[in-house]
Amino acid sequence: MTARSGSAHSLPFDSDAGRPVVAYIDGGARGNPGPAGFGVRVEEADGSLIEEFGESIGVATNNVAEYRALIAALEWARRHGLRELRVRSDSQLLVQQMLGNYKVKHPGLQPLHAKARLLAHDIGRVTFEHVGRSLNAHADRLANTAMDQAAPEA
Repeated sequence: MTARSGSAHSLPFDSDAGRPVVAYIDGGARGNPGPAGFGVRVEEADGSLIEEFGESIGVATNNVAEYRALIAALEWARRHGLRELRVRSDSQLLVQQMLGNYKVKHPGLQPLHAKARLLAHDIGRVTFEHVGRSLNAHADRLANTAMDQAAPEA
């Protein structure tokens, strides 16, 4: 897994050859921990929307929600038979942990990290890129909608 895939080459028989797909992911919790959710926006390389979705996940931490977003994106890619996926996230921690540059010390994140690594391995080529929040606005919107759904009624 690398930070960028600029030198990636696809073989002509790859199912997604010529069709790079980018998943923007975001997760969050209000209160940390608190009502949590995530959002995923899947796009063609040119920015055209393929699919977007989110989910409320009850009470969790921001980091758990970020990993749940990543896992959802990876599961989506696997279901759709992709062999390559570019993941963009505004979570420096998640990106650096997935690249192997930071250790996953928190016991609550270790099983999520392990699951994400297995899914990424199943897909084949998954690259990770840290992006600023302004570039992740669609996924953030989806995550906020999911957090609204997770929040208890007042």
